[in-house]
Amino acid sequence: MEFIYILIAIAAGAGAGFGLYLYKKSKLAEEKLKIHDEVQKIIEEAKREAESIKKEAETIKKEAHLSAKEVVYQLKSEAERELKEKTKEINYQEKRLRQKEEILDRKLEQVDRKESELSRIERELINREKQLQEKENYYRQLIKEQQLLLEKIAGMKEEEARQELFRKVEQEAKFEAAKLIKKIEDEARQEADKKAKEILSLAVQRYASDYVVDATVTAVSLPNDEMKGRIIGREGRNIRAFEALTGVDLVVDDTPELVILSSFDPIRREVARIALERLIADGRIHPARIEEVVEKARRDVDISIKEEGEKAVFELGLSGIHPEIIKLVGRLKYRTSYGQNVLQHSKEVAWLSGLMAGEIGVNVTLAKRAGLLHDIGKAVDHEMEGSHQEIGAMLARKYGEGEEVINAILSHHEDVEFSCIESALVAAADALSAARPGVRRETIESYIKRLTKLEELAMSFQGVQNCYAIQAGREVRLIVRPDLVSDEECALIARELSKRIEKELSYPGQIKVTVIRESRFIEYAK
Repeated sequence: MEFIYILIAIAAGAGAGFGLYLYKKSKLAEEKLKIHDEVQKIIEEAKREAESIKKEAETIKKEAHLSAKEVVYQLKSEAERELKEKTKEINYQEKRLRQKEEILDRKLEQVDRKESELSRIERELINREKQLQEKENYYRQLIKEQQLLLEKIAGMKEEEARQELFRKVEQEAKFEAAKLIKKIEDEARQEADKKAKEILSLAVQRYASDYVVDATVTAVSLPNDEMKGRIIGREGRNIRAFEALTGVDLVVDDTPELVILSSFDPIRREVARIALERLIADGRIHPARIEEVVEKARRDVDISIKEEGEKAVFELGLSGIHPEIIKLVGRLKYRTSYGQNVLQHSKEVAWLSGLMAGEIGVNVTLAKRAGLLHDIGKAVDHEMEGSHQEIGAMLARKYGEGEEVINAILSHHEDVEFSCIESALVAAADALSAARPGVRRETIESYIKRLTKLEELAMSFQGVQNCYAIQAGREVRLIVRPDLVSDEECALIARELSKRIEKELSYPGQIKVTVIRESRFIEYAK
């Protein structure tokens, strides 16, 4: 039984193994089929991709072939066009060469004809020269025979006769020349004197300007008499602040609706006038407002000075003048000389110089320029050492003016020699402008010099910030820096200045010396 069971078991194991074999075999067959199918698919895709690549290659090949054909066509077209242009240019050059050859041929023919003509003329000239030489020899022999005959008749040799003739001619010529020179000198002197008078009279006739003698006071109208009290302020603080800031004496008297600004310095007086008129129009009058308005008025006067200079230059038709020179010209409006306004005087000299230059035919523009700038030194002569001629020449040289203008500035009072006619004309015009009756006053110039000297003495002390001569020179007011000068030193400055004034100045009556020391502390709330 056991054996049967073993056989059955062996048979069952063999059957199971065979079944397993068959199962694995079927699985392998299925996997082979799948692999075969995948390989087929890959092969087909590869074939399709190969065909696609082949088609693309053919397309690229065709496009490259077409592009090459197009490039070849373009190159061929450009080459043909260049060839045509070159051919055309060569034909044109050949044509020009043929024309030039024809012209040269014609010129050569003309040269040949002229050469033949010149040869013929040369032969004729040689023949004529021979004939003239023969005639010259004949006449020379004839003259020699005549000279011998004359020497024999006169009993004098040829050289002696020539010297005698020259001596008589020389004496007669000297006598006639002396008479002619004297006649010309007399006529020239008479004509020059007459012409100079004509030029001066014509210039004065063509330029006949009014003259105004500048004063040292300016009247300011008020809307009502109540405004006087507001100008004075409580306990006079407004008027004191105004006078201290402007350096101008403000006179408030019984004249209805009018106050007077008095100062020898026209610029200060103008600043004070503008400031006071604005304060009156505004109505707010107190020390802080006065200080603000006075500062703004100073800036406006500076602008006005520049505008006056530009206006004067424009009126005279001048150009190329340095801006700093123009400002100095404008400052002359506020400068007087013997009571005559210097800007008006300078313009008058420029017009007269230009008119006279036009009459005698010299440079009119140069004459006008030199005439306008001849007194330019007076704009700053109270700030610099030296005469106004020297200062003006230095400024003109500094700002690029020509040597003719500089010479006119230096020589208009005949301190140096004239280097050109225009300088002489400026000197004549300056004398003519200053010599008219009533145009100048000696007293005003002396008065201004005295007050200027008074201020210079006050400014010479250390620590003085500003100083003003007011009350027509009867008071000098000094404003010192509180950080440099103490109260005790203020008293010392006042005493020393009064002693120097007594020693160095001549003046009527007495001069009051006031020294002001004021401390200010400013902070801003933010």
